[in-house]
Amino acid sequence: MPKVVIVSTSADDLGGHPTGLWIEELATPYYIFKEAGHEVVVASPAGGAVPIDASSMSDGFFTEEAKKFMHDGEAFGQLSHSVKLDSIDVSTVDAIFLCGGHGVCTDVVDCPSLKSVIETLYASDKVVAAVCHGPMGLPQCNKPDGSPLVAGKVVTGFTNSEEKAVQLETKVPFMLETKLKEQGSKYESAADWNSKVCVDGKLVTGQNPQSSEECAKAVVALL
Repeated sequence: MPKVVIVSTSADDLGGHPTGLWIEELATPYYIFKEAGHEVVVASPAGGAVPIDASSMSDGFFTEEAKKFMHDGEAFGQLSHSVKLDSIDVSTVDAIFLCGGHGVCTDVVDCPSLKSVIETLYASDKVVAAVCHGPMGLPQCNKPDGSPLVAGKVVTGFTNSEEKAVQLETKVPFMLETKLKEQGSKYESAADWNSKVCVDGKLVTGQNPQSSEECAKAVVALL
């Protein structure tokens, strides 16, 4: 049974802006991985309870999968008691999936334990996936040869125009689209708020919340 570790943020604040996990980006992939018969572990930098961005549970954003997750004892239990990243035995992991929410801009962008896990999995030809702001965790990572992990790779992630649309461009540590391009990736995107997923070898990236389902299915196809 393949083991997938879904990584969420432990942060509930970004420069004074209340934030956390965008729940849909964890809930939808969680059920896709479960239905595929995979073992799913929810992890975070600090471990313990994962903060949820209240906006992701508001009208228009609170999807059926997210509602199901919030009322699912087993699923919500994992979110309430997430595993600390540095306690994970990477040798048992087949895929990592970084979900978004602006909380990741606080604690995932510079996270030695996450960097170690991603670099080890990538070097072992395991699946590394990230959606929306999840790819904020990739620029800190390198390939075994020392070059940026995304260099030469076809990737996507939250666009500059999407960041400006939510008016948090002055809060984030860097604009994700710009950073991925600076690191030599072949960055692609769809129109704002449309699903876009890039698969390059075992690296899978999704642009925004609308991409979480397609992104998770792409991971399943590689396992």
